[in-house]
Amino acid sequence: MTAAIQTDNEIIRAEGLVKRYGGNLAVNGVDLTVYAGEIFGILGPNGAGKTTTLEMIEGLRQPDAGSIVVAGMDSASHSASIRSQIGVQLQTTALFDYLTAGELIQLFASLYETPDPAGRVERLLGRVGLLEKKNSRVDQMSGGQQQRLSIALGLVNDPKVAFLDEPTTGLDPAARRDLWETVREIRDAGTTVVLTTHYMEEAEYLCDRVAIMDGGRIIALDTPRALIRSLGASATISANMEGRVPDERVLASLQDVVTVRVRDNAIDLGTTNVQASLVALLDLASRESITLTDLRSSQPTLEDVFLALTGRSFEPDTGDNGEAADPAPGRSRRRRR
Repeated sequence: MTAAIQTDNEIIRAEGLVKRYGGNLAVNGVDLTVYAGEIFGILGPNGAGKTTTLEMIEGLRQPDAGSIVVAGMDSASHSASIRSQIGVQLQTTALFDYLTAGELIQLFASLYETPDPAGRVERLLGRVGLLEKKNSRVDQMSGGQQQRLSIALGLVNDPKVAFLDEPTTGLDPAARRDLWETVREIRDAGTTVVLTTHYMEEAEYLCDRVAIMDGGRIIALDTPRALIRSLGASATISANMEGRVPDERVLASLQDVVTVRVRDNAIDLGTTNVQASLVALLDLASRESITLTDLRSSQPTLEDVFLALTGRSFEPDTGDNGEAADPAPGRSRRRRR
């Protein structure tokens, strides 16, 4: 599923990152290392500190404490050189509606003073699957196409590292899946990708390694598969209960159950033995005159990891349009670019 990662080839190292907004400690002592050639994900609910961490590494925000090294250069003394080596796709994109995709790429390439700006148009649009939109204006493109164009603009300087901040927020499921493939192709072409997301399935599908953030801290960091294995559960049993929902301690006492989540009348039980736990659950329901509906089992996910680490379910806040709310207090969403 993933490309080979050279774990002796660090391209980003951040140590002890701290960022405060007034009395709010948004990032609290974050340490992370990213290796060349991987897709590295920072996963967490709204307000976890993902975007602030990314913006400090990108050089868009100054940390209150800590150090950052990107491509062998210290951010405190080589910020301009680092900016020439990275590409950034911010969380909200504001492009020139009446320019075409090709005109925008030429414009950004000229701003970077890259050689042959016109020659980059077809290569970059082809890389993100938008070659047929070369002469289409931005306002004629769908949301997913605009997101892919924004990523192409972030690659215009052939960066060593591409930073993507929640690149699929607000997209429909089909457009999101298309963009996942675009991100993989970018990595496969030789660019290290660092992305933030609040979509568990996105991190699990895309990322070679994932840092899970909560409350401004990294609470776990490993490959998605290793994080899921750490649960000790081989599957999750889910059901709706019509009638009284038993106490969580009762559900946790069922045979081979290792995690419990209760949401209204819905339950999710992490188990090391599906058959034994299912029999125990059915027996409990029979004794307590509880009707089980929508009963099913599934493999554990990163959401189960988050539940096990924090004791609560992963439910990112959203704005009125379904997009994630602004994680940084006291500021409006900045224009992309």
